[in-house]
Amino acid sequence: MSRARVLDGVIAAGVAAALLIAGRSAQHVPTDFDSLGYALLVVGGLALAARRRAPVVVLGVTAACALGYQAAGFEVPVVAYLFAVYAAVRAGHRVAAVVASVLMLVAVPLAILASGLHDTAEAFTQSRDVLQLAWLIAAGAAGEALRQAERRADEAERTREETARRRADEERLHIARELHDSLTHQISVIKVQAEVAVHLARKRGEDVPDALLAIRDAGREAARELRATLEALRDDDKNPPHGLDDVPELVHRARTAGLDAQLTIEGRRDDVPAAVDRTAYRIVQESLTNVARHAAAATASVRIDYRPGTLVIRVDDDGTATVDTAPEPGVGLLGMRERVTALGGRLQAAPRREGGFSVEAELPVDHPA
Repeated sequence: MSRARVLDGVIAAGVAAALLIAGRSAQHVPTDFDSLGYALLVVGGLALAARRRAPVVVLGVTAACALGYQAAGFEVPVVAYLFAVYAAVRAGHRVAAVVASVLMLVAVPLAILASGLHDTAEAFTQSRDVLQLAWLIAAGAAGEALRQAERRADEAERTREETARRRADEERLHIARELHDSLTHQISVIKVQAEVAVHLARKRGEDVPDALLAIRDAGREAARELRATLEALRDDDKNPPHGLDDVPELVHRARTAGLDAQLTIEGRRDDVPAAVDRTAYRIVQESLTNVARHAAAATASVRIDYRPGTLVIRVDDDGTATVDTAPEPGVGLLGMRERVTALGGRLQAAPRREGGFSVEAELPVDHPA
């Protein structure tokens, strides 16, 4: 149980006890409604336990109890109702508190008059003792003051969060610039050297090695990826990240590098969430990269299967991996698993019984990323 609820319970019990003591100690002419009056005194106080959860309901209950015990002949101040006015105003229900208080100012004299213990003049005089206008104003003002203080505290908290986000954005831009500055030069040198070599070979009429073309294309792609990363860190959509539409280009580059790679797409493609789209591309990219680097494979197959509610990506190769010599998972495989898990999907990566390695990912296309 939270401290606020415990505090509300203690206050409610205290107010109920105070009202009951005031009702028993006040001068009172016994009537047939004494039991009802005592019950209303207690109920009105105990209702304050729910003042945070249902302030308007508590306002109505305490008002009804106050009118009830006044009509029963208990000339006890409506303390519980004042607490309820404070709670309602603090919760932002100012109109309800004002309307209820105006009605109470009219209804309390009538309730006292209904007890039969006073005439009209005495009833209105007595009503000023049990419900003074100054008490109502003070209760409402206290509630409004605390509500404004809480609003200012919330605004200050939001300001701190915005400041933290701004600092995070600045740090992200700093990382982007550092990444760009540290890698652009090296990648540019690789790309330019490869393009010059291709140009010279073609100028001499020589056959351009596939490996050299692959290096040139990889350099271009790395430069583009670097620009896209920088723009993504800047929240810029001018260079959107790769997705499923770019998978055929991945497979084509793998073939250019000497790998017999085949792409199979099955099912009808519906709208795919952006996060799933990017993750699917990265899975194929990382899988084909691992095939080229580690598998010593001659062929690879990429299969994309659009199923109801699920996107399945499978990449198989005929490399040297076997069930008995399963490789240790590297950084790339761990990164794939983290991406898939973050989307609520499932990833299997293991050697195949017939030889080679297989990566299969199931991504939910209707899961909120």
